[in-house]
Amino acid sequence: MAIKVQHPGLATTVQDLGRPGYFHLGIPLGGAMDRLALKAANLLVGNEEGAAGLEAVFVGPKLEFTEDVMVAVTGAEMPIRVDGEEKPGWTAFKVKAGQVLSFDFLKTGARIYIAVSGGIDVPLALGSRSTYAIGALGGFKGRPIAAGDELPVGAAGAAVEGKSIPEALRRGPGMPAELRVLPGLYWHRITEESGKNFFEDTWKVAPEADRMGYRFRGGRKLDFVPRTPPFGAGSDPSNIVDSCYPYGSIQVPGGTEPIILHRDAVSGGGYFMLGTVISADMDLIGQLQPHTPTRFVKVDMETALSARKERAALINQIRNLF
Repeated sequence: MAIKVQHPGLATTVQDLGRPGYFHLGIPLGGAMDRLALKAANLLVGNEEGAAGLEAVFVGPKLEFTEDVMVAVTGAEMPIRVDGEEKPGWTAFKVKAGQVLSFDFLKTGARIYIAVSGGIDVPLALGSRSTYAIGALGGFKGRPIAAGDELPVGAAGAAVEGKSIPEALRRGPGMPAELRVLPGLYWHRITEESGKNFFEDTWKVAPEADRMGYRFRGGRKLDFVPRTPPFGAGSDPSNIVDSCYPYGSIQVPGGTEPIILHRDAVSGGGYFMLGTVISADMDLIGQLQPHTPTRFVKVDMETALSARKERAALINQIRNLF
């Protein structure tokens, strides 16, 4: 069967859990910005949790189905409709051949995940179906979907209509959002007062927020410890000798606007990194809308590892529903 795209929505791409193992070659992990939401959607429709689905940002697509299929939509709150009839989120529901799936205006969050029984069956590229649009790699022809596209779907597994993920197991950012940060190797580059200010201030998500990174504004400018720039670092105090960038690392070019690197980020460069958002909170970033008030919370490694265990336990609770 195939899904006919009547309207693509905004920046709607095929995504799975990404392509690990190529970051050292400059090819990022990619995959769903909110991995928990994608896993939950896939489990609801009887797929393996890493199957490829659709990730839509702010505006949902309009899709016509050529055969009966089970569908689930998770992530942001964006009213779901099948031929105009509203359907619940985080719940498996049937779509019959010829029916059209569409969405109303976004209410909360930023990204929805649409899983279809059988998964989006585009070709593998370096072991993944995820779209890396900047590199024209993976997904549907290496790009976001467009009107007139026909997306192939794989063989469906067993799924139960009406199966739902309880609200207690759905995770999204609060208001203000809180992102836990582990200070990094370059923390010593800023003054003690600047470090204190960074965690005290309330920042806001800037409009420049995408799969590569999220920029924040509104906090106080960082002051740097005086230094003699090392060879190759450049004269700006926020520059360093080129280094590898971990996912979630926070750059602050010129000391003014923090940028959190996300799934499609570059693998290295010459900006210092204040710290890194812990892995357990990376999904939350993908659900932040522009202008969302955000606080950064300083944590230690023990707290970061404990949070990772808690997130793994949450995912296991969802798996145990099936």
